[in-house]
Amino acid sequence: MGLPAKSVIGVASVILLVVFLWKARVPLAYVQALLVDPFNLSVYRGANAALGTPVSGERRVVFIGDSITEYWDLKGSFPGLPYINRGVAAETTPQMLVRFRQDAIALSPRVVVILSGINDIGGKFGRPTLENTEDNLATMAELAKAHQIQVVLCSLLPNGRDGSRRLAERTGKVQQLNAWIRNYAAENGDVFVDYYMAMKDEHGGLPAALSDDGVHPDDAGYAIMTPLAAEGIEKALSGEPQPPANH
Repeated sequence: MGLPAKSVIGVASVILLVVFLWKARVPLAYVQALLVDPFNLSVYRGANAALGTPVSGERRVVFIGDSITEYWDLKGSFPGLPYINRGVAAETTPQMLVRFRQDAIALSPRVVVILSGINDIGGKFGRPTLENTEDNLATMAELAKAHQIQVVLCSLLPNGRDGSRRLAERTGKVQQLNAWIRNYAAENGDVFVDYYMAMKDEHGGLPAALSDDGVHPDDAGYAIMTPLAAEGIEKALSGEPQPPANH
């Protein structure tokens, strides 16, 4: 007796999905994580519980983002400072927005540093438009300020190298989203940190001197990002008014 038509279709769909993921070189662990915990709510749940509330006078800062944040050695870059890493590799802004309350607001930081959007452009989780990404970033900023948390919004890094398909496909969208982030920060009194302009090469990509893969910074890349982030955090902590955007 053969399988019902629905079962055959279901099995065929799974096979096609597996073949697609294999051809796209998507790690199996990533697929499993999406199925089990699509919004990454379990990643830092234990660490958050163990962290506790800030002590008196503590100027806690939460960095939230994707792999570029997750791979950043904040203790090495900011020794002795209560800076907390809440980055999740391959994450998009809709996923981050879902976990923003538990992984940022609930930790009671003075400042939150937000760096996200490149995986939206890359289609890691659904197919959000740039407007969707902008809405998610704006909502996170608004939630933070509603809880008296100062906001540092960061530009996306250059993505790819000269001649790569990634660079050709994404540079325009990266620049467009960065322009929106800059303007939004200026219009709403948030701090803007511009990694892109400090790290791009003449083609708008991430040079080999700053990255092994054209996507993730190496130690030299993070060495450029560190003082920029530090300056932005100090501005946020001081409540320094931000200059208007350059139109």
